[in-house]
Amino acid sequence: MSKNDTILRFDSVTFGYKETKPLLEAVDFGVRRGSKTTIMGQNGSGKSTLFKLIAREILPTEGTINVVAGVSIAVSRQVIPRNELELTVGEFFEKALNQDPHNKVYDVDPRIDSVLEVVNLQAPKDRKLNTFSGGQQARLLLASALIQDPDLLLLDEPTNNLDTAGIAHLTDFLKKYEKTVLVISHDSEFLNSFSDGVLYLDVFTRKIEQYVGNYFDVRRQILARLEKENRKNAQLAKEIQANKEKANFFAMKGGQMRMVAKRMREKAEEMEEAKIDVRKEDKTIRPFIIPSQENIGGVVELTSYKTYHDGKVVQHKTNIKLGRNRHLLLSGPNGIGKSTFLELIAKNEAYGMAMPIGIKIGYYRQDFSTLDFEDTVMKSLTDAAPELTEEKIRGIAAGFLLTGNVVYSKIGTLSEGQKGLVAFARLILQRPGLLILDEPTNHINFRHIPIIAEALNKYDGVMILVSHVPDFVEKIRIDEVLDLGK
Repeated sequence: MSKNDTILRFDSVTFGYKETKPLLEAVDFGVRRGSKTTIMGQNGSGKSTLFKLIAREILPTEGTINVVAGVSIAVSRQVIPRNELELTVGEFFEKALNQDPHNKVYDVDPRIDSVLEVVNLQAPKDRKLNTFSGGQQARLLLASALIQDPDLLLLDEPTNNLDTAGIAHLTDFLKKYEKTVLVISHDSEFLNSFSDGVLYLDVFTRKIEQYVGNYFDVRRQILARLEKENRKNAQLAKEIQANKEKANFFAMKGGQMRMVAKRMREKAEEMEEAKIDVRKEDKTIRPFIIPSQENIGGVVELTSYKTYHDGKVVQHKTNIKLGRNRHLLLSGPNGIGKSTFLELIAKNEAYGMAMPIGIKIGYYRQDFSTLDFEDTVMKSLTDAAPELTEEKIRGIAAGFLLTGNVVYSKIGTLSEGQKGLVAFARLILQRPGLLILDEPTNHINFRHIPIIAEALNKYDGVMILVSHVPDFVEKIRIDEVLDLGK
């Protein structure tokens, strides 16, 4: 089979969960063998669902999904499922390799060693997954897909939690990778380095548009189309208003003029139908401010901290004092101990850390484990500020595009990006004196990131931030940097 042959095809595929509108409706597209395609779309548009359909984890409501006979598929997921975090590295990879009970793999250890080398990670086979950092878990997820040696590799947000070196290593690997790849990511520079096409999920029409070209070219095409649609709609809106005014004028004249007025109204209705439904997924969240706790009454003081090197704990001394309106950036490579440090600070259990009595802490965790996945969005937000009315809470939720049925959906059913938006909405309601943020751009649509950066830049409490995204950090005022890698 030649490289240009289609390896995967969707024919009139419709899919939707019960009691919701379809995520996909009569979708058609094909993927060429050896191509590297980006999946674009708003949070909640169905990108991860698309992967589940391709991997046959779920079946379409209508239509057919054709994969060439003999083609193997592997998915690198966004996060390790909670019920697998207690597995060891060895057990995790054995599970990935032995999904087919009729085709058991026995030479597991050499294959594990080989694939860990590919993702540039040292991981003892008896070590549990929950002891690895977020960035190390991201590498393990990628390795669990690669060890299957698939013909079609599906990568779901593979750069989340990766440090600069990890992203560079993954980029180089994908450039050299000769098999077919579909990638979901919000990292534009990463995507543009290897993409040769885009599948764009339109959350309003529920269609998938297929584009050829690199990521930046396609994004320009989409933005140009959106501007054209907006200009056309603005012109039609003017003409509609003019026709309505004329219709009202002629209707008041009576007699035959009423027929003229009727034709004017009909023409206005025709123009209303001609207006283009501008894609809703191009909406961004509204600008917002995270209010800070008043009267913090002291400073957050750090005199020592711990890092982790090759399984060893190293103690360090420092002297950092953070009062109101001070922002600290915590940096360092994957596995050095950043997330562990943030968690201890959030629990007020960090050795060498002193905090003012009564300070309220707002904690954005990269795995969203501060959220109760069984709660609805409304309950989660109401619990954060029980004194507010439902109308006020719904208004804040709407600012984060959490509207309609989403507000009454369980958090566990939301996309990872939507969970992130719920977490930001809760921070507004909590009014923290100390704001702790662990990789807050993970899973978030690229259109929302500048707005989030501006909100953090204006935050006037104490803030401690971990982020591996330079463009994001550059937009935020940073007063102190603690590099755990030094």
